[in-house]
Amino acid sequence: MIQTITYTLILGKPVIMYMWIITYILILLTMSVAVLNLHFQIRIINFKWHPRLAVLTIIFATLHEIMWMSPYLNI
Repeated sequence: MIQTITYTLILGKPVIMYMWIITYILILLTMSVAVLNLHFQIRIINFKWHPRLAVLTIIFATLHEIMWMSPYLNI
């Protein structure tokens, strides 16, 4: 079931590739919120978003890992 979703093509690329891109962007965004607020004192995005983005990043990374492991675990 998950394998069919994982390798479904969207614009010629599998869904797992888009999950990787979203996860990577979330990692960079989470890091940039912390660096901008704490190091440079730039408050473009309020620091209260840092933990929220971190949780979202963990969720997307976990989904990406489950999708990546699905062919090996036969789920």
